[in-house]
Amino acid sequence: MDSPVVMGSSSTISEPHSDMEFDSHEAAYAFYKEYAKSAGFGTAKLSSRRSRASKEFIDAKFSCIRYGNKQQSDDAINPRPSPKIGCKASLHVKRRQDGKWYVYSFVKEHNHELLPAQAHFFRSHRSSDPLGNDVRMRRRKNSNAVSKLFNAYQNVDCLENFMKHQHDKGRSLVLEAGHAQLLLELFMHLQEDNPKFFYAVDLNEEHRLRNVFWVDAKGLEDFSYFADVVSFDTTYFTSKYKIPLVLFIGVNHHIQPALLGCALIADETIYTFAWLLQTWLIAMGERAPQVILTDQNEAIKAAVATFLPGTRHCFCLWHILEKIPKQLEFLSTWHDSFMEKFHKCIYKSWTEEKFEKRWWKLVDRFNLRNVEWFQSLYNDRTCWVPTFMKDISFAGLSTSSRSESLNSLFDNYIHVDTSLREFIEQYRMILEDRHEEEAKANFDAWHETSELKSPSPFEKQMLSVYTHEIFKKFQVEVLGAAACHLKKENDGVTTTYTVKDFENNQNYTVEWNTSTSDICCSCHLFEYNGYLCRHAIVVLQMSGVFSIPPKYILQRWTNAAMSKHPIGEKLEEVQSKVRRFNDLCRRAIILGEEGSLSQESYYIALGAISESLRQCANLNNPAENGVRPDASGAHVVCNVDEEYQSIITSNNRVPDPKMNTGRKTAGSGVTGRSLGSVENSEVNKGKVAQFEAMSGKDGFQQMEPTDLRSHGVMPIQFHSMVPALFHNVSPSFHSAPSTHLHANRLPR
Repeated sequence: MDSPVVMGSSSTISEPHSDMEFDSHEAAYAFYKEYAKSAGFGTAKLSSRRSRASKEFIDAKFSCIRYGNKQQSDDAINPRPSPKIGCKASLHVKRRQDGKWYVYSFVKEHNHELLPAQAHFFRSHRSSDPLGNDVRMRRRKNSNAVSKLFNAYQNVDCLENFMKHQHDKGRSLVLEAGHAQLLLELFMHLQEDNPKFFYAVDLNEEHRLRNVFWVDAKGLEDFSYFADVVSFDTTYFTSKYKIPLVLFIGVNHHIQPALLGCALIADETIYTFAWLLQTWLIAMGERAPQVILTDQNEAIKAAVATFLPGTRHCFCLWHILEKIPKQLEFLSTWHDSFMEKFHKCIYKSWTEEKFEKRWWKLVDRFNLRNVEWFQSLYNDRTCWVPTFMKDISFAGLSTSSRSESLNSLFDNYIHVDTSLREFIEQYRMILEDRHEEEAKANFDAWHETSELKSPSPFEKQMLSVYTHEIFKKFQVEVLGAAACHLKKENDGVTTTYTVKDFENNQNYTVEWNTSTSDICCSCHLFEYNGYLCRHAIVVLQMSGVFSIPPKYILQRWTNAAMSKHPIGEKLEEVQSKVRRFNDLCRRAIILGEEGSLSQESYYIALGAISESLRQCANLNNPAENGVRPDASGAHVVCNVDEEYQSIITSNNRVPDPKMNTGRKTAGSGVTGRSLGSVENSEVNKGKVAQFEAMSGKDGFQQMEPTDLRSHGVMPIQFHSMVPALFHNVSPSFHSAPSTHLHANRLPR
């Protein structure tokens, strides 16, 4: 913070000083804004004063947005988060008799970290520099590619079992001329941006494209943290959109959609969904989600049961509710009456016995016993009725309407008439918007503190733990506890309470076990959304418990959601971890800015990170002796130790890249070193020797899928085959004969 502020790569903005003059106080503020933007903090106009005689401005003071201390109003209904933390940084200017403005005082020091790379998020800088605010320009400047190799071997024998009819083999995507080439170019450009980008294609017996799947590096990373629940959305395909698109969607810790994969499919056969789920599973490092939400579809059910046997398969409520008008069209006259009874049966049946009674009463009243679709709903009731899914957390993905679903956010980009060409052209924009929204939410979490709306110890406890979005929802439950009245039904190790919620005039049953700190409410808000309900909160409060038990604080909703280690079992550990995590993130951004300015500083920063990571791993995982295998798969990591040591031993001189012919960088080849995430990891030793011994000529075709996956290797000869698949602009693909083929270009 003591060095001059660098703008771009050539110009420098000097700090305000007493010799400066400005034509107006607006010009002074414009200068201070530029200085603040380059330094990495937001600005505000603190005060100004006019002359009583001339009515002209004669005094003005500008400050950092974190200047002063926040003041909370007792009667504030919806107070805005405040960034103020007592920072003193400011610029005070005054007007001379000649009309010129001069620097009266300047306070440089801040009591918080400065983030130049994040400055575009501050409100004062959002529109001052359209080019600087452009996410594409920032990403080109700041991103560093990290490589990862994927294998994409297709288990042909398994998928052939799903081919029930001969004509299934001949189906293909219906593409317009030139669209296949556009798709290939998109994949090539995305992989140039980040070699972790993954894609795979499926060809029919006529060598025509049948299905294609892809996922970007951010999607792979998001899944490693938020693999609990995934929505497989086929809306754009089943609703006869022009583009046969299906999406894998998750939800991050800010309750924002995370795009975990895209696919274009030719049909709704079991084979197609089987190929797609297996391919997606391979891309995700063969890690299955805990819950997958889909449409009610027999082909999808069969594919999920085969390839995701340990995953709980559920149906999206809004899919089912949207089908009712069409499937029960003969009830249009009694639609409102039916829906009222149907909602009561679904949402207010707290026990399975109650559901059964209401369901069959509904069936008899509207004469639905012979309606096949309605009977299928009953047969699949454990997959969609809330009463049968009390133990499942949906992370907010399960809703009763499409408009409320996170999936619907993609409707802003995809319409019924959207062509594949149009989708390809705006696909990058979709990714960038999603990344930008998450970055903005992270930035707000670092710089703004939510306001407390009550003296509740539960609210104060979770203030610095939950993300802003979850904290706001939790606040609603804390405040709603005031409208609840409880009555103890029985006493013992497990105490049962009846809680009257006056807001919706409904009674709920809460069970509280004092010895195990287990609490369960019949509304099942925690199971569905991942935070405690007002009914549980009022029971805890009346039982003399004034903090949320750690087991009911899900890490996926905290500011430490993307930490590699689980949050501790004590609140103090949770809060301390969040503070340390946020502080290290801010410092890492500053290190990234400084380290990227030159090749020398890059190697120094990279070496320091490598050494720090090794020491932290040894400290936190002493039993592993410094080995921290990456759970997501075999990463390709550049060997920075040699370069770093050479810099240190040669008085900070950088080795000439031309002379460094013996080192293999990411993507230049497959080596024993490049396949492991840690140098001494036992799981990575001898992989090259094993691969060479197993492969030989045509070795790839002879290996079992498990062999390839265990070695994390993508054969080099596949690289040259992929462009041939897309050589012609027509939907027909010409290549070496292959019925089923995964294609994933290696990094150049």
